[in-house]
Amino acid sequence: MTSLAALPGFLSHFLAGLALLGAALMLYARFTPHDEVALVRAGNPAAAVSLGGAVIGFALPIGAAIAQSVNLLDAVAWAVVALGAQLAAFAASARFLLPGWRASMERGETGCAALMAAIAVAVGVLNAACLTP
Repeated sequence: MTSLAALPGFLSHFLAGLALLGAALMLYARFTPHDEVALVRAGNPAAAVSLGGAVIGFALPIGAAIAQSVNLLDAVAWAVVALGAQLAAFAASARFLLPGWRASMERGETGCAALMAAIAVAVGVLNAACLTP
């Protein structure tokens, strides 16, 4: 890129990516049984670890969708599909792999939170790879 001619495209895709990430986090907050942001603000390290993993896990496929799309609408459509996959992975993990996750999170125990964060990142990587031709 030798000029700023691509700046409008960059800005539209970047702002759309931020909006998608914000929407993903709002959906995630409604999807989880507790308010992770409030727990983080209260100093709960488990909530910070879990939410951090979720943020990275959501950002990876959103970034891949934007990078691989033919236009902004295509990027948004694939990012929404990827976010659905992330939420499904979270639900399956919380229900079947770590059924005591909620109580562990509220007690601030980082073991389950670290595993949930790792799962979110791993699924995000796989999700992003599936969006790459």
